[in-house]
Amino acid sequence: MRAFDQKNRQNLVVRVASAAVLFPLAVWLTYVGGLPFAVLAGGAAAIAAFELVVMFGAVGATEVFGVAVAGAIPFVAAWEPSGNLLPGWSGLALGGATIVLFVFSLFRRSPLEEAPRAMAIIALSWLYCGLLIASLVGLRLRFDVGWVILAFVVTWGNDTFAYFTGHALGRHKLLERISPKKTWEGFAGGAVGSVVGALVTRALLLQDELSVGLAIAIGLGGAVLGPLGDLAESMVKRAAGVKDSGKIIPGHGGLLDRIDALLFVAPWVYVCAAYLR
Repeated sequence: MRAFDQKNRQNLVVRVASAAVLFPLAVWLTYVGGLPFAVLAGGAAAIAAFELVVMFGAVGATEVFGVAVAGAIPFVAAWEPSGNLLPGWSGLALGGATIVLFVFSLFRRSPLEEAPRAMAIIALSWLYCGLLIASLVGLRLRFDVGWVILAFVVTWGNDTFAYFTGHALGRHKLLERISPKKTWEGFAGGAVGSVVGALVTRALLLQDELSVGLAIAIGLGGAVLGPLGDLAESMVKRAAGVKDSGKIIPGHGGLLDRIDALLFVAPWVYVCAAYLR
């Protein structure tokens, strides 16, 4: 078992301190729900989208427009009364946003060959940051607070168990060209954390709605999707040549660094909740 060196211990202290502040705040706003939670989700989507586009270049009017659209998508999810994630008119609105994106790009002063790449990154932020975060709003407003807490706990349980297991026992690399520190041992430990988190959340908040078997299935799905979300963001950062998506959260880097796994887990939990209903 490898001991934590001084740098790792200091980083762990900062990570824990940040989590001690952010976790209760996230849980409280999740409990409040309604418009405050939708605003929180929209703000998170905008920040994450900003971090994404900044990785690849300067921010101009086109990028500001793109970030605003990404932030609006989770907010729009709050106005969908049925079981759908977004209102029926949202597809047309996104089509209109795509047209505006092209129009903005016509007047960019950068070389023309850079325009498609810049537009692709902005469009990616709509799907990656906007739509995936919108699934959390749908969970809260249509399936109640327990389901959002389930997504949080499955994700954070996976991350925490994987971190300590990987540090203590990690030997075999998971996907070294994308993330050199991730190991299969850490993946296995994270899977245990996801399942334990799902079972604990079920026992405390969802006992009447969620069977033990489905709770385990949700945990196992999160055990796969969480690391995939982490690896996906690592791939984007490597392509951009940056270590962190930002510096907004001490010890964790950017917001996108903190929620990358949740972005993949939340839609899975949404699908499971919709299946039960």
